[in-house]
Amino acid sequence: MTETIRMTTAQAIVRFLDNQYISMDGVETKFVEGFFTIFGHGIAVGLGEALDSDLGELKVFQGRNEQGMCHSAIAYTKQNGRKKIIACASSVGPGAANMVTACATATVNNIPLLVFPADTFASRQPDPVLQQLEVSSSLAVSTNDAFRPVCKYWDKITRPEMIMTALVNAMRVLTDPAETGACCIGLCQDVEGEAFDFPEYFFRKRVHRITRPIAVKEELEDVASVLRGAEKPLLIVGGGVRFSEAGEVVEKFCEEFGIPFGETQGGKSACRSSHPYCLGGIGVTGTLASNIIAKDADVVIAVGSRMSDFTTSSKHLFRNEKVRFVSVNYSRYHAYKMDAVKAVGDARATMEALTEILRSTGYHSAYTDEVVKAKEEWDKELERLGGIAYTGEDFEPLIQARDPRTIPEFVRLTEGRITQTAALAVINRTIDKDATIITAGGSLPSCMQRMWRTDKRGGYHAEYGYSCMGYEVAATLGVKLAEPENEVYCVVGDSSFQMLHSEIMTIMQERQKVNILIFDNCGFGCINNLEMNHGIGSLATEFRYTDGKKPCGDLIPVDYAKIGQGYGLHTYTCRTIEELEAALEDAKKQDRACLFDLKVIPKTMTDGYEAWWNVGLAEISEKESVREAWENVEKGRRESRAY
Repeated sequence: MTETIRMTTAQAIVRFLDNQYISMDGVETKFVEGFFTIFGHGIAVGLGEALDSDLGELKVFQGRNEQGMCHSAIAYTKQNGRKKIIACASSVGPGAANMVTACATATVNNIPLLVFPADTFASRQPDPVLQQLEVSSSLAVSTNDAFRPVCKYWDKITRPEMIMTALVNAMRVLTDPAETGACCIGLCQDVEGEAFDFPEYFFRKRVHRITRPIAVKEELEDVASVLRGAEKPLLIVGGGVRFSEAGEVVEKFCEEFGIPFGETQGGKSACRSSHPYCLGGIGVTGTLASNIIAKDADVVIAVGSRMSDFTTSSKHLFRNEKVRFVSVNYSRYHAYKMDAVKAVGDARATMEALTEILRSTGYHSAYTDEVVKAKEEWDKELERLGGIAYTGEDFEPLIQARDPRTIPEFVRLTEGRITQTAALAVINRTIDKDATIITAGGSLPSCMQRMWRTDKRGGYHAEYGYSCMGYEVAATLGVKLAEPENEVYCVVGDSSFQMLHSEIMTIMQERQKVNILIFDNCGFGCINNLEMNHGIGSLATEFRYTDGKKPCGDLIPVDYAKIGQGYGLHTYTCRTIEELEAALEDAKKQDRACLFDLKVIPKTMTDGYEAWWNVGLAEISEKESVREAWENVEKGRRESRAY
């Protein structure tokens, strides 16, 4: 007779999660670190009771915003190479809805995230319960149905015994490199507290193996056949290289066969920036070196990449009429993109196998000095960018399209003299070599993908798959929890900081030393550039007082250091490069979180380098500037691949 344990649904969840493990390359790791929670009535007395009664080896972290705590969990998991997670639980209704964006962020980036939003009562007795979304066409619908399109697995628990198959299937998805993403298990409030006789074997230790399947022989031969005919191949390092821990294998592959490589945002720091074949970022936010080489490439080798529009420049980057694409990817779905000749398998194992095949043929690319020259030219450009300084009223920023009022007004109000490119150069050379830097939406990821150099594998942590503004501050907590021995920094625009910085309180609560660098340029600088470069005026992208109809008055200065002081952070206000450098050195001596308020002159971010981006500009407009921009958009579309 099967032995059983009588416990509530919520208690069963906690005990099950405490016994899940990951095994990769023979190394076993406890999979679930704990729970991020914001207790509301939907989980406080159900799941809350379970966590209070018997945590096992799990930990509980107190979130401040449901999206923010999920961002922390995502960052923690990413920095742990998808081998550890922190589950997230919220109350019903608005608390649950706040996690939807974070679930989309996780799914787009192929990061495992497990969420438990509370739901309505399965019995429906108290309907409409507090915070219930009522849909008159179906009483079965709730707020949690909004998770369906952004999750890789979705379930709703209306009976206690359902939690067994739900949790097993969630683990299936969370530990599958090809299909991982957000998993949502909605918990009906009454069911959380209902008891059931669970079989004892449900709580036994489970070890989920992350394996390294090698692409089948036929696919390897197909890819090798294409590569053997390549004179000027280019390899793209995607996020899959990072998660497969394939950086060193890719570097050796490129060395042996003379193949340069560019990096996506997700792939950056999987390989060393100092590698002789590393061209840096590629695509819309890429370097001149990568994009120049890409234009003439006759074979593009995408390893672990989703091949997004920013990577391919909306499929405009690769200009060789005979260019062919090959793809090495764990996901069959992603491997099919760009009509690629595919090899479906683990990046490291498959690249090792491909190396053996190519080696047997004596293959080598036909590059002579093109790669060296491209890198030398980019090195000179990097030096120029890092040395750009404000010169006074005659100063000309990198971005020409601007409101003529903005820079003089900003300098007068803030006394800021820092340029964005110079600030990033100083940060890059000042912080420790084993530090991790975090970036997400806005212009900073563009500059960072071009300018940032690190030889620390995983030292560059970008969320750019979903380009989710507000990720950065919360991510510092997740990354710091993942690598407590190292310094962690985020660079965040003032607009992104305004969107979401609530997890600062959790950072202080957990006594974590992180460094938050706010680039204050009084606006959504990246989108202001997008508007104005396409003939549109500066509309609602700078922080200006309203005239009653639109925000076009004076700039609104903000003292971000005071916000940090209010939470108890050690703060710095930096108006010059010298002040920034001194602050960075001083912060290394601090034992609590630090916040830097950088007054950064608008329009001093990097511009595009031989790249184009397809945007939905108006085809018809009264403005001649928009009509002219439309012609360029239409030209780019004609020149791009159809799919």
